[in-house]
Amino acid sequence: MYQSETYIRVRYGETDQMGYVYYGNYAMYYEVARVESLRRLGLTYKELEAMGVMMPVLENHSSFLSAALYDDNLKIVTTIRTMPGVRIKFEYEIFNESGKLINKGETLLAFVDKQTGKPCRPPQVFTNLLKPYFP
Repeated sequence: MYQSETYIRVRYGETDQMGYVYYGNYAMYYEVARVESLRRLGLTYKELEAMGVMMPVLENHSSFLSAALYDDNLKIVTTIRTMPGVRIKFEYEIFNESGKLINKGETLLAFVDKQTGKPCRPPQVFTNLLKPYFP
């Protein structure tokens, strides 16, 4: 299992009239956490795309447990529980500054060959970076 942490401070423009983070922004938080998670692993999205691989989102699920507020410093724990094949699932847990779990989510992405537009396996370099986390 691979896991990483990312921190995001809630900006004023991400909140609604009630002062809560607008629900649509959680997908953006997931994306930021996913990109940073791969960067910490040792491979960026930009490098994957340069290798000819794209990763479109197939599914996005969220469970809203409590509200995030303007200026909260959120901790997003991103987890990859299983070694990816043609698809990869990212799980997210978002905690507020007091450590309370406020959101759970997951996204399912596919590896797609940029030239053909068809699903493909992840590049070997990606698989090699993840192997130590899946004994």
